[in-house]
Parts: sequence; structure tokens; C-alpha cells
Amino acid sequence: MPQTDATAARNRVGVMLPRDLPVRDILSYARRAEELGFDQVWVVEDLGWRGGLAQAGPVLASTTSITVGIGIMPAGARNVCFAAMELATLAQLYPGRLIAGIGHGMPDWMRQAGAWPTSPLTLIKEYTTALRLLMRGEPGPAGGRYVRCEGVVLTEIPYVVPSVILGVRGPKSQAAAGEVADGLLLAEPAAPAYIASSLRHLGTASDARDLEVVTYDAAAVDDDEDAALARVRDGLTAIGEPDWAAHIGPLPFATQLREHRAACTDARQFAQTMPAAWVRELSIALDPRP
Repeated sequence: MPQTDATAARNRVGVMLPRDLPVRDILSYARRAEELGFDQVWVVEDLGWRGGLAQAGPVLASTTSITVGIGIMPAGARNVCFAAMELATLAQLYPGRLIAGIGHGMPDWMRQAGAWPTSPLTLIKEYTTALRLLMRGEPGPAGGRYVRCEGVVLTEIPYVVPSVILGVRGPKSQAAAGEVADGLLLAEPAAPAYIASSLRHLGTASDARDLEVVTYDAAAVDDDEDAALARVRDGLTAIGEPDWAAHIGPLPFATQLREHRAACTDARQFAQTMPAAWVRELSIALDPRP
């Protein structure tokens, strides 16, 4: 009987494998993350860069214990039956070391790829439900609006079933994570106010289950906190753009941040000139010394 990897992301600290990292450095980066004691390494799947599954396999093979998260695979990009086969195979080979992040994908990218559905919420709920059933060795559910896998059964299933968490921003999608997934992935910046708002969106449907919550944040560590704050600003350039509205809305300084972005000529000026108090709230920048 397969078991669910319910502790995969509990109280852990991880690092993201940068999408623009030279290919020759990918595996050494992952090995170094493990050597330094990180619990997780997350691979990115952005259109035009590198595939999530294609990165996850070699990273798992080149390390020994670190958990590998895929953040995120768009639901519209792969047939759920074959996605389940790929994930189940990795989980068989590397038990207890895989987390599967699923999301809508960025709308512009998905439209470019001809894979943006009329109802993204319906798709992700159907997809997640089917994916979790299939990886447990259970028959696929009755056909839905988008997902058709009724009666499909995987012969090869992992003993430890990977957690399936949703990397989503909107309130309805976050509520869906509480209904059909094992948890929620919050993209950067995951400030405390945004995390609290997102947890409320999970709703009462999640109360009976112990859900995982994974957060991304831009981070910099330096013996000089001012130097850390200066360096982490480069990771905040995009957050004034419309796609990040859900992250900014719950912040006590949301209105001022939007006004600041409107007054700046570009995203870099916006990030480099925002108040240090905002940077502290929107990132992890610290002196590691006790």
C-alpha cells in the first residue's frame, strides 16, 4: 500500500536552482546545496527555459538525500496520465525525495503555447484530482471537462507517493488547493501578510487535512545587513507588475508601493529605490551571526 509523503515540506529550508544557471553548473549546484545542509532544491519550469521533469531526474540522481521540488508544471502542458507516469517513476527510483508542484502557468506563456483553457480553475481541479489518484494506483476518475482518464491505472506506483501542491495566486485557486491538493506553493515575494491571506483562502475544506505550505522568497545573507539588503533588491524588480497584484494587495503599504512603481521609469529603479523597510518585509536579507 503506497503512503503519502506528508512530511516532504514540513519545517524545511530549500534553495531554488536558477532558471538561467549555465547547464554545466546545474548538477554541481544541486550537490553543493546538499553539502551545505539545505533540505530541498527546487527546479523551475518556465516557458522557453528548461523542463521541470528533465531537470528533476538528473538532480535526484546526482544527490543522495535532498528533496527535489518541481515548481511548477502547468496543468495544461501535459496529459495527466503521462505526467503521473513520469512522476511515479521518479518517486519509485528516489523514494520520499520528490514534490510535484502544479499550477496554471503564466497566462501569456500558455496562450503562446496554445494551452490556456477557457476555465483554468476547472482544469487544475480535474488535473490535480486525477494526478493524485493515478499515482496512488487508483483508477482515473470519470471524464471531466478537460481531463479524460477514466479507468486508467498505473501498474508501477511508488511506495511513497509524492505530494502534489498547487502553485497558485488567486483566492479561488488557493481554495481549490485546500480541496483537491496536498498543499500550496506561494511564489515570491511571500511576505507574512500574503501568507496569512493565502492560508485564509485555503478555507474550511482543508481543516481536516494537514496541508503543506511552501513559500518562495528572494534572499541574501551577509555579515553586513545593509549589503544583504542591497543585494536582495535585484530579486524584487518584477513585483510592481500586474501579475504580482495578489502578493502586494494584503501588504499594509500596498498603495504606496503601487504609487512608487508608477513614479519609476522602470522595474530596476523601482526595486533599487524602495524603502529598506519594504525590502525587509518582501525578502529575506539578514546577518547570519547570532
